[in-house]
Amino acid sequence: VQARPKSLASFAEKALRKYQEIFGVENFYLELVHHPESPTQIDINNRLIELAEKTGAPLVGTKDVHYLEEDDAEAQDALQCIHAGKLLSDNNRFTIRTMDHSLRPADEMVKAFSDVPGAVANTRAIADRCGVKLELGKNLLPKFDVPQGETEMSYLRKLSEAGLRERYGAEPPPEAIERLNFELDTVERMGFPGYFLIVQDYVNWAKNNGVVVGPGRGSAAGSIVAYALKITNLDPLKYGLLFERFLNPDRISMPDVDMDFDDVRRKDVIQYVTEKYGADRVAGIITFGTMAARAAVRDVGRVLGWTFQEVDRVAKVVPPPVQGKNIPIDVSRKDNPELKALDEADPRVGQLLDLASKLEGTSRHASQHACGIVIAPAPLVEYAPLQKAQGGDVDRVIQYSLHPCEAVGLLKMDFLGLSNLTIIRDCLEIIEAVHGDEVDIDSLPLDDEQTYELLGRGETTGVFQLESDGMKRYIRELRPSCIDDIIAMVALYRPGPMQFIDSFIARKHGKEKIAYLHPGMENSLKSTYGILVYQEQFMQISKEWCGFTGGQADTLRKAVGKKKIDLMRKVKAEFVEGAVKHGGATQDVAETFWVQLEEFANYCFNKSHAACYGLIAYQTAFLKAHYPECFMAALLNSDSLNMDRVTIEVEECRRMGMTVLPPDVNESFSGFSVVRDSVLRSSQTSQRPTSQGLMDGEPATRDVRRGTIRFGLLAIKGLG
Repeated sequence: VQARPKSLASFAEKALRKYQEIFGVENFYLELVHHPESPTQIDINNRLIELAEKTGAPLVGTKDVHYLEEDDAEAQDALQCIHAGKLLSDNNRFTIRTMDHSLRPADEMVKAFSDVPGAVANTRAIADRCGVKLELGKNLLPKFDVPQGETEMSYLRKLSEAGLRERYGAEPPPEAIERLNFELDTVERMGFPGYFLIVQDYVNWAKNNGVVVGPGRGSAAGSIVAYALKITNLDPLKYGLLFERFLNPDRISMPDVDMDFDDVRRKDVIQYVTEKYGADRVAGIITFGTMAARAAVRDVGRVLGWTFQEVDRVAKVVPPPVQGKNIPIDVSRKDNPELKALDEADPRVGQLLDLASKLEGTSRHASQHACGIVIAPAPLVEYAPLQKAQGGDVDRVIQYSLHPCEAVGLLKMDFLGLSNLTIIRDCLEIIEAVHGDEVDIDSLPLDDEQTYELLGRGETTGVFQLESDGMKRYIRELRPSCIDDIIAMVALYRPGPMQFIDSFIARKHGKEKIAYLHPGMENSLKSTYGILVYQEQFMQISKEWCGFTGGQADTLRKAVGKKKIDLMRKVKAEFVEGAVKHGGATQDVAETFWVQLEEFANYCFNKSHAACYGLIAYQTAFLKAHYPECFMAALLNSDSLNMDRVTIEVEECRRMGMTVLPPDVNESFSGFSVVRDSVLRSSQTSQRPTSQGLMDGEPATRDVRRGTIRFGLLAIKGLG
């Protein structure tokens, strides 16, 4: 500016007049920034005032604000260093510490621009011209195209009733019809028929186009409407799954149907949805990584120039999150004796914790929600700000994270990719090519002896949810004999409920007496041998024992599970009173069970979710039991880039009596393949590769025992 004031001033005036032509003289402002510490900024402000007098452009007074209070300056500087990978002591880095960037009081700003009439008033004028209005609590569901003469509700009812007959036969049982009508009435009252139509459309498209879809996920498996529409594949009546766990009739909130697809074809389902509803109406969801207590301490220690050992000594003393909830640093400084001692003994630790506590909870970076997709009824720019996605299966993401997205009413769907479903899909393709069998994975018999024998032997390497060393030991001891046993183990094998596994196993085999606190609980607890395992069980108890409605039972679940103290007091009184009047319990028994319920809430599990994942566990175990070489080839293909897993799985093949042949330039495919008819051909035999990675050719020159797998070329490290 000082070197070429005339030419720059002329250029600035020319640019300004062009903008005034485009936007109008009254709509283009010149900004005067209040920074009295900066001579350069003062000079620029003076030149802008001259330009305004010459062109008639209105002026507006501002302050460049980066933090609220003056004493936040060091914390903001530390945050800038964290992002830039610099040290606070580095004098050759960019910093704004030389000027005050805090939010200043109104009277100070008025005084700062007292010589420029209207500059402060114009801040209000601009604000008044901003007309953004966010409507919260309104559901923005896309319109689903239904056949002529149908409404969304009538079409949903028609599809559901047809699906119910397909599931249960021409004459569905009365309880299924009653449940379906109750759910449909609830869906209509809550205004969600379009939601179910949208979900069933893309789920059934996936199933009809070779994408393996999970049997369900989360509480949606409790809906018989979802079961009839083939969104889920678990009979909620058979497994005691509750609709109210999914939709509470007493409280209108958007349903949440999460779906698992095989992770290779997941993108095809998203592409289908994008093409059906429009690329401008479908996007991913942004997420923000925030600094938790320990991360803040480590980041700040690094920019302060501390050694790793020095920072680690403090960070390890900072308490970790409890059940996913972060403990604030300021709370730990008071309540944690070790941290308090370090804080009081070393002033440097005090400085570290001061800065870390100010940065705690700050957004550290933006990324993309792993599976969340939004679908809008109109172009998304009408509802949310957008930005380019950082890779993945969508081009754009909305700049509202998960909860704000739900608050503005956008429809959020979870499209999850599950590698085990890809294994199932690959296995089914290999089975058909090798054996000619077309296995319907959704219609397997759930009482297959061969499958339960495999589980009882603990041969669960590669079996979904059941392959850890600890789980193998428990499965061998349990010797499961029904799908309910597998579902219970999926729910129990977690911190907290693990303490009940030994008792669960002992009760199954008659080594421990099955006891109920009250006879009214038997119907709810008999599938788990009297042990409270699932949220649905205490919801069922509250309905049968206390006379609660389904909506009240779900309110109980939410109150106890989320420790809502005021609501818990209210619900407890209703629960105890209902148990005494409706269930015939004594006051002491009802009070005793309530105490157990409060403790159980720390680790209770959603049975709908456990049942869905238990079914996938059974499906993978079935395939391994009946088609071992096909299953292991599919498993090896899934893990072909992880040599540690390949080593474990090759050893598992050998333990099962299979032959794993080394890579062969003439016979190997990109992935692991099964040698057809369990024979190995000589290199002289004419061979024809098939799409499933199988060898087909002339009669063999030597026999190899059944179950021969040829190593895949892509599993060779460094091979392109």
